[in-house]
Amino acid sequence: MGRESEMFMCSKLIIRMLGMLLCIVLLLAAGCADEKKSAPPTAEPQAAQTASTENHPVNDTKEMKVRVYFPKNDGMGLAAVSRTVKIDKEDKYTAALKSLLTGTTEKGQTNIIPKQTKLRSVTVNNGTAVADFSKEMQTNFNGGSTGEEMLIGSIVNTLTDFPEVTKVRIRIEGRDVETLSGHMDLSDPLPRMTELLK
Repeated sequence: MGRESEMFMCSKLIIRMLGMLLCIVLLLAAGCADEKKSAPPTAEPQAAQTASTENHPVNDTKEMKVRVYFPKNDGMGLAAVSRTVKIDKEDKYTAALKSLLTGTTEKGQTNIIPKQTKLRSVTVNNGTAVADFSKEMQTNFNGGSTGEEMLIGSIVNTLTDFPEVTKVRIRIEGRDVETLSGHMDLSDPLPRMTELLK
């Protein structure tokens, strides 16, 4: 009888120990679950975010190809020059005209934009571009009728190279002008001057 009692007590002890062990396992499992909930996000999403930023930099410089037009040396028309311009800080129309103002070094072409001329602004509305230049466009121009036609043509054809621009109005210091130096009528916006591109 004493032996049976001893075995019974031993079984009871084993059951208690198993119960305690089960409780400990459950408590540990619950603690781990809580840790997962409150743990800060892993570094994985951050790494993915960094990779995404590296592929698409915030200050990504955009470039595009444009054509600008310069007079031929013989004064018989205009020739197109392909240029790559940056359009991250300005629109494509401004970038194209600023490129035109830098001049050309191409063989068989000449510069016609008067020195010290600055582009004040370019706006495009309903197919008409309005290009506003500084006073030097007028005061520093010393060409004749052909020179004036080449100058106006280079501006008009550069802007109308963009398909959405059909006409160009030229302004000096924010004001409409009737002519640049008495040879061409600028009182109305001008369409593309295709006769200069032959």
